[in-house]
Amino acid sequence: MRLLLIEDDPTLGEGLRDFLRADGHRVDWCACLADTEALRGEPYDAWLVDWQLPDGSGLDWVATRRIRGDKTPALMLTARDRLADRVRGLDAGLDDYLVKPFAPEELAARLRAVSRRSGAGAAQSRAAFGPVEVDLAARAAFVEGRRTELTAREWAVLEALALRAGRIVPKADLEKIVLGFESELASNALEVHVSALRRKLGRELIETVRGMGYRVGGGAP
Repeated sequence: MRLLLIEDDPTLGEGLRDFLRADGHRVDWCACLADTEALRGEPYDAWLVDWQLPDGSGLDWVATRRIRGDKTPALMLTARDRLADRVRGLDAGLDDYLVKPFAPEELAARLRAVSRRSGAGAAQSRAAFGPVEVDLAARAAFVEGRRTELTAREWAVLEALALRAGRIVPKADLEKIVLGFESELASNALEVHVSALRRKLGRELIETVRGMGYRVGGGAP
């Protein structure tokens, strides 16, 4: 998943970023709301937002985007533990609420749960595409019941497409979701990973929609 983390505490922010990256996610970390302006319009699978930030309220930031129609899953990471705060947050458009301090493993589990039930993660935990089965919870792919080993990048591409099954994912969006802003990567990195997935899982799994992007699971453009 590609995640936007908004957290002003440098120790917590760096720790969460490193943990989530080690767990296979792509993470963009901002220390304040102003820093998110440069990322406006970027495709994310979830936001992880602190409530009280140096330049405003993370909850208001989420609520504003909900008003604009953005349905990206949002998890609040906050020390506010009152029932009234949790209710207010969920009513304002949060998908989950995690009280500090928390174990990073719980955050990772909540991300998986939010992904399974959200619009962005409409695919179930296990999704079948012909002879290929993708287990999003186990982060594994199977061909006719046999597990196929994938690299971290290959899994990232497959996960991004499986979470959007049936929908065309523009190449530029897929590159941002999977590769982020790692400009040192070769310009054809995405094509290399797609080619490797087709070799391992079958050429029919990932459809190239010429001039538009990639798709798994068929469906109308």
